[in-house]
Amino acid sequence: MENLINIFVKSIFIDNMVFAYFFGMCSYLAVSKTVKTSMGLGLAVIFVLGITVPANYMLNKYILAEGALVWLDASMADVDLSFLSFIMFIAVIASMVQLVEMIVEKFAPTLYSSLGIFLPLIAVNCAILGGSLFMQERGYTSLAEATSFGLGSGIGWLLAIVGIAAIREKIRYSNIPAPLRGLGITFIVTGLMGIAFMSFMGIKL
Repeated sequence: MENLINIFVKSIFIDNMVFAYFFGMCSYLAVSKTVKTSMGLGLAVIFVLGITVPANYMLNKYILAEGALVWLDASMADVDLSFLSFIMFIAVIASMVQLVEMIVEKFAPTLYSSLGIFLPLIAVNCAILGGSLFMQERGYTSLAEATSFGLGSGIGWLLAIVGIAAIREKIRYSNIPAPLRGLGITFIVTGLMGIAFMSFMGIKL
């Protein structure tokens, strides 16, 4: 249990997808104009990461990894399908994003209109694929660890986009030099937030 909490907390604060690796910056910058739309997209990212990371863990463990097909037949112990990881992971992610898109369009049409093209673009958001690739690279040993990492990464991305959206709503009324207005000041604030999140690296879990 302690290990799961450790993975969960680290994925939110220390290994934050936005501030540690700058993944998913396109959606992060484009949708973070208001807190409402940022919250909607952030929740969608949590759902997609929370489903796709454990799903891709099972896919990797029982089909793609070297020797994973031994459960079918002992003669397949040397089969290695890891070269298919990218395309298989993306297929799972695209399926889940399509499901999220249909749900949001059905139950929150206003949010669906606000998010626009960036909702289906979750499928190619590098933070989503990065979650599955990090899971594979770090060699998590159980479904619970993969799920904990996926949910933590999603919550970390939500905190990042909602945080920058709240700041952008406030600084809209601030006296910012004309050349820095819009994305200019957003990049600067993102860098400062990234430096602030680096302070969590000193936490020993």
